[in-house]
Parts: sequence; structure tokens; C-alpha cells
Amino acid sequence: MTVSWLVGGDFNVIWDEEEKFGGLPVSLIEVDDFRHCINTCNLTDLGFKGSIFTWWNGRSEEDCIFKRLDRCFGNHELQQTFLGLEVTHLSKIGSDHCPMLLKCDIETPPIKKSFRFLNLWTKHETFKDLVKENWNADFSANPFCIFNYKLKKLKKALSTWSRATYGDIFQKIASLEEVVLVHERQFEVNPTQMNRQRLQQVQAEMIKYLALEEEFWRQKVGMLWFKDGDRNTKFFHAQVNGRRKRLKLSRIQNSLGN
Repeated sequence: MTVSWLVGGDFNVIWDEEEKFGGLPVSLIEVDDFRHCINTCNLTDLGFKGSIFTWWNGRSEEDCIFKRLDRCFGNHELQQTFLGLEVTHLSKIGSDHCPMLLKCDIETPPIKKSFRFLNLWTKHETFKDLVKENWNADFSANPFCIFNYKLKKLKKALSTWSRATYGDIFQKIASLEEVVLVHERQFEVNPTQMNRQRLQQVQAEMIKYLALEEEFWRQKVGMLWFKDGDRNTKFFHAQVNGRRKRLKLSRIQNSLGN
């Protein structure tokens, strides 16, 4: 009998290069061994909310390193039993590792996200080439069938491309906020030209993702009067949630009046 299996904690190794900031290049041998172990045990990462980095070495300047060393894994049986599993990376207080909060809600089914075209994609330099590569059909059929085939093919390609190109925008911002905060403190303590350059580099990266977040909410909320530079995301969340509540069905009536 296969039982539900939850494995979590500090594994002292990362999964890929995206989970590290600073320090020496990633050792692919360690990464491959870790992946092989997890795959052999039939475990999958439960994902997370918040900053991607769960550990900071506490050092500054060129010795500053961030990594994701802590994570939660579960097998198929666990995820079938607890459909609403959610892991959150909390703030680091009194430790170089952040605590992880795991919520298990057996009544909340996983939300299957529908495909949504994001306008910000069109501004990327590789977008048009991607569309050209995938807007073709190597067979003859009814024009409507061919058009439907092209749309499905492009939709799949765009989804994969978006994950590889942008990743999770909100997760990236949460991670960069943590890195920027550390570099700001380092520059305040030691305002050298080198520390200024490091701070400006991470700030520039964060500004780029803030612009993407801004574009995302501009489209999501659909406010034509939106002004460039406003980044009050709590306000946008309220607007989106308000729209969802208006669309929610609380009562229906059958032909008998019930």
C-alpha cells in the first residue's frame, strides 16, 4: 500500500541556477545527484509563494550569496489527498534560513489556469520570431481547421516561451526585493563605488520586472485611465477582486421557482 509522503527541510543543495544569486558557478554534479534522488523517490516540488531564496550567507559585497536550500516535496498520493497544498516562504528572523509555512486544505481543488494572451509579450525581441516559427501547418484541410490548429500550436509555444522568458513575475519581484534590501544596507554601511554599481545592477533588474508587473495589471484590470508610474498593486488587486465578486453566482432559480 502506497501512503502519502511529505519531505521537507534544508537540503543544502539547489535545483538549478535560477535558485542562486552570487558566489561561484553552480556545481552540475551536485544538482544532477539531487534531481536523480528526488525523481527516484517519485517526489515533486510543492512550489511556494514569496521570495525564491530561503538562505543568505549573511555576508556583503562580492561574498554575498542567496540560495534556495529549503523546500517541500510530496508524492502523488499526498497531492491527491490534500488538493490545496500551499507553501509560503516567510521572512528570515533570527536565522540565516527562512521558515516555511505549509497549508493543507483538503476542500480546495487546484485551479486550472486558462490561457491568457499577455500584451507585454509583444514587446519582447523574440516574440515575432516565435509566432512566425509556430504559425504554420504542414497539411491541407478546411481553412477553419487549419486556423484552429495554428492557434493551439501557438498557444502551447507561447506558454512554454513565457515560462522560460519571464518566469513568475511576482515571485521574481519578491526575490529581487530581498536582494536589493541587502545591497542597500551594504551601500549605507560602506558607500564605495563598487557597492554603488552592485546596488544599481540589482535595482535595474527589479525596475524591469516592476514594469512587467505594471503592464500585467494594466491589462488585467482594464483601466484605460491608468497612468504610467503608478504601482499601487493593492489597489489593482481590490479592483480585480471586485470584478470577480460581481461575476460570482450566489443563487440560481429553476423552472419551478425554487
